Amino acid sequence: MEKKIINAQNAPAAVGPYCHAVQAGGFVFTSGQIGLDPETQTLVEGVEAQAKQVLNNLDAVLKAADLSFNDVIKTTVFLADINDFGTINGIYEEAFGDNKPARSCVQAGALPKGALIEIEVIAVK
Repeated sequence: MEKKIINAQNAPAAVGPYCHAVQAGGFVFTSGQIGLDPETQTLVEGVEAQAKQVLNNLDAVLKAADLSFNDVIKTTVFLADINDFGTINGIYEEAFGDNKPARSCVQAGALPKGALIEIEVIAVK
């Protein structure tokens, strides 16, 4: 199976030794995105702003792979505090619209750079 590395110009630079996404066959697996502003590489303030920025970053990565949220089949949401679930749920639903991918949501012990939310997705071409 051929593997293609995807790096998006409009997403924040990786904060470690990884790429934005990998395409394998018809599937695209993204790395987790946190609420980093791609221009400043700084974390935006607050869980709502971070959730929106995470989804903007994922949108940029998906676009670099010629995909959109409509192509997403699975997401994993990591929260620093599970009590933020209700807050991010509406923002998440707005981004995905009628496409309702399978989803897992867990509270993580800690996220990179002190982020409050991280999301990774699997999409299909």
